[in-house]
Amino acid sequence: MEQGIALSPSGAHSQHDTRYVDEFSITELVNRQIAATAPQRLADIVTALTRHLHDFAREVRLSENELMAAIQFLTQVGQTCNDKRQEFILLSDVLGLSMLVTAQNNRKPQGCTESTVFGPFHVENSPEHAMGDDIANGAPGEPCFVRGVVRGLGGEPVANARIEVWQADEDGFYDVQYDGMDQARARATLRTGPDGAYRFRSILASSYPIPHDGPVGKLLAALGRHPWRPAHLHFLIKAEGYETLITHVFRNGDHYLDSDAVFGVRQSLIADWVRHPAGPGPDGRLLTAPFYTLDFDFALNPLPGDPCTART
Repeated sequence: MEQGIALSPSGAHSQHDTRYVDEFSITELVNRQIAATAPQRLADIVTALTRHLHDFAREVRLSENELMAAIQFLTQVGQTCNDKRQEFILLSDVLGLSMLVTAQNNRKPQGCTESTVFGPFHVENSPEHAMGDDIANGAPGEPCFVRGVVRGLGGEPVANARIEVWQADEDGFYDVQYDGMDQARARATLRTGPDGAYRFRSILASSYPIPHDGPVGKLLAALGRHPWRPAHLHFLIKAEGYETLITHVFRNGDHYLDSDAVFGVRQSLIADWVRHPAGPGPDGRLLTAPFYTLDFDFALNPLPGDPCTART
């Protein structure tokens, strides 16, 4: 018998011998150790991840240099994250992972407003505004009046729904991307009225590039992909008795609707921004320059056990 080698009674290496693995048997070994000690759900996730990672490495015959390049890339992604930027969310977005997870976790009955990606620029506790307020707060862009109704799937108005809305300005930046910006711009929290209606004034949505001066941007460039997103407004809507809705409304006719860098566009979420000449606005005030209006209604999915569920 070779020195230092433990053999089974038959003279062959035991299948549990961790010292004698190859590029194929290592996957089973790793997953056997994980499954033996980890909590069940964590074990399910990590063993599946390990299996797919190992299969990927074998399929493409990953080299040591390529593995090190991947490690360096992920290190740079982490180093780019800060309190105003989440590069890992961008990476998940541009690989379509964010939208995949959103889609599989937000299946809804027909007639409900579809969900889409959250994005990295949401801010907790955005300032509360009254119905009809101008939430732009100085953000550059052409005036735009937004209005609609929040209903349940059965058509019932949803009163006192909490609506968070946020968007980029005409220069392609969210307020949190500006150094020294200490006030919210083109971002607000509103409440629907007794009839489920909401309305506010903001600025025209414009297409913009996701941050591409970091490692994710370099990846897009290496892949020959652009970093642009079509013009949109973000909405997060919460109401008692209904599922929370995270979605966008996209501007019809935008050049990037069919090549959104984060794959978030859904046909049902595309709407018309209507241009109007200078004159009285929807709020009765006289505007000296052209302005836009957007009308969009939302349909929320009732929570299980809610009386409206029967309509689904």
